[in-house]
Amino acid sequence: MKFQMNIFIQRIQQGILTIPSPKAWLYSAILLLLFAVISLPIGLYFKFLKLELFHKSLFAASKVIMFSIFTPAITEELFFRVLLLPHLTEKASISDQWLWGCFSLLIFIIYHPIEGITVFPAGFSTFINPVFLFLAALLGSLCTIIYFQTGSFWTSVIFHWIVVIVWLLLLGGYRKLNIQ
Repeated sequence: MKFQMNIFIQRIQQGILTIPSPKAWLYSAILLLLFAVISLPIGLYFKFLKLELFHKSLFAASKVIMFSIFTPAITEELFFRVLLLPHLTEKASISDQWLWGCFSLLIFIIYHPIEGITVFPAGFSTFINPVFLFLAALLGSLCTIIYFQTGSFWTSVIFHWIVVIVWLLLLGGYRKLNIQ
């Protein structure tokens, strides 16, 4: 047990302390563009996404932006990427990266409906929607790729955060989650 805790502590330290290079940010930005190119047509076609501006106050929008950095971005990336995936410094083989990446992704996808059943019932109908689950799988896949490429917690957090705030504030996500 002590050995496992040491690995988790090392992963947290390495993930947080790895400062992304300009190349890492560029790589992340390219994958963010790829996410948009794939997710927007699919989400709009299936009417899961809707061009819809957030209709509350600027203060309320600021709260959404600030809250979203902590949950889901930081909390989910810390667990699903940093703790579950080997850090670059562990020099994991490609097959181990694939194994842990697929395991992490599966848990990430399953987590959302469970979250809707337990801690966020207002979001349940969204969290079981097949289009949401596909987009979550795409998001999780790209965050995993970013983490494996950069070794930085911060690149996957910012990627995740941008996707969430764009969805909540510009694409109808706030309404879909039945947030009051």
